[in-house]
Amino acid sequence: MDKELQDKIEGLISSKKIFLFMKGTPDAPMCGFSAGVTNVLRSLGADYNSFNVLSDMTIREGIKEFANWPTIPQLYIDGEFIGGHDIVVEMARSGELQKKIGA
Repeated sequence: MDKELQDKIEGLISSKKIFLFMKGTPDAPMCGFSAGVTNVLRSLGADYNSFNVLSDMTIREGIKEFANWPTIPQLYIDGEFIGGHDIVVEMARSGELQKKIGA
């Protein structure tokens, strides 16, 4: 991955405590997995930023390499990669996600 793309991704992630790379937007998710993660975050009252990977193929492919994770959505908290839909749902179910976000 080139430095410019890496810096752009790191800048997005660091723009907010909670950051979500997703397909679509929180108000109009474009896949069920992205909708599931936004629903979890909404139910916890989380304040987060997001990026619609469908709007930028460079970021869409770059974030997979950046996290070494092949799928989207991808959730970051405090700059740390948390995981995708199934991990986020399980963490919310166990209460671990609430601790991480301070909810």
